[in-house]
Amino acid sequence: MATLNIDPGEFRAGLSLQECRTIYDETGGHSEEWIETDRVFGKIEPLNASADFVADQTVETVTHRIYLRWQSGLASGMRLVKDDRKFEVSTVHDPDETGRYLVCGAMEKGV
Repeated sequence: MATLNIDPGEFRAGLSLQECRTIYDETGGHSEEWIETDRVFGKIEPLNASADFVADQTVETVTHRIYLRWQSGLASGMRLVKDDRKFEVSTVHDPDETGRYLVCGAMEKGV
C-alpha cells in the first residue's frame, strides 16, 4: 500500500470542527445547535462548483477535499467552519490506513 504524500506544512487553514446537537423543548418541539468540539488545521482543496436555480434564486455549491491530521470522532454529518464559510462533511476516510491523516469530502453551499 502506497503512503499518502502530504506536506503537513500545507495545513494552514484554521477550522472549527462542529457537531449538531438536537435540543428538545417542553412543548415537544426541538431546535438544532452546532457545538464546537475541536479546533484543527487543514488544507482545503476546491474540486467542483455548480449553480442551481431553486425557489426563484440561484444556489451555488462548491465541493471540496479537506485534508486533516487524524482526528478521533470525526464523521460525516459534522461540519468544518472557517470564518463565515461552512463545509458540510459528507465523507471521511484514512487514505493510506496509517492513522496519520484524514481526507474529508465536503460541500459548501451559498458561496
